Amino acid sequence: MKARARTKKKDPLFVDGHRPRPMYVDYKDIELLKKLVNRHGRIVSRRKTGCSAASQHAVTEAIKRARFMALLPYVGE
Repeated sequence: MKARARTKKKDPLFVDGHRPRPMYVDYKDIELLKKLVNRHGRIVSRRKTGCSAASQHAVTEAIKRARFMALLPYVGE
């Protein structure tokens, strides 16, 4: 059986296909952060979101800040 080739997912943080400089994700943008956290409250991996390494690092920092400010829960359902 032939393995299926994975298609490259687009980075959800890129604007018009370009990486914003500097890479920053606003911790107050709860709607975006909720898409990058699963229902248990864990940060979704790069493989599933399609984020680059720099984007994933910025997302992780933003989620941790939002949790500390009580904008996102540490534990989901």
